[in-house]
Amino acid sequence: MRPAITHMIAALLCTAAPALAQDRMPPIAPDKLSDAQKKAVEEFKAARSVDISGPFVPLLRSPEVLTRARALSDYLRYRSTLPPRLSELVILMTARAWTQNYEWNAHEPLARQAGLNAAVIKAIADGRRPEGMADDEEILFAFCDELRRNQSVSDPTYARAVAKFGEQGVIDTIGLTGYYTMIAMVLNTARTPLPAGAGTGLMPFPR
Repeated sequence: MRPAITHMIAALLCTAAPALAQDRMPPIAPDKLSDAQKKAVEEFKAARSVDISGPFVPLLRSPEVLTRARALSDYLRYRSTLPPRLSELVILMTARAWTQNYEWNAHEPLARQAGLNAAVIKAIADGRRPEGMADDEEILFAFCDELRRNQSVSDPTYARAVAKFGEQGVIDTIGLTGYYTMIAMVLNTARTPLPAGAGTGLMPFPR
């Protein structure tokens, strides 16, 4: 390839990168918030004792969606029938499916703290089926993987999940998958940037 063409391609790549990384829905200045948005922010702070960040920044464009999403998140994260180790497994699988690095960056450390094996986490990041999973992890992985790939779940996979987690556990698992899929779609659409200093743990899958 001639040098001039090489330089042209490099220049195009450099100019395209910032556009792709653009934060389409950055934080809204306090004096620009509507009354409904102010109320949503106040309710968020009251519930979590922190200011909105991450996916809740773009979600604030629809304050009712933000408030209802936050309430669903509060249940799924902290009060569902699944222990944190399994909840985080489902969240990491969802983040990997959408190559959502903000989601991964937030939950990969939580998965480690909850006791999910580092080799399992690495396999999910690589897009591989992990080896050496605990029995409950394997059942949950199979359920979520089948649901995502086939948009349905076979009778044997469903029966194993119900036997292990009960019907409420199955619904909570679907709730986690659905909620974090929505969050991944919000983050990917808004191109929400990673926190300062955060690394990129997921590479895009080959197309």
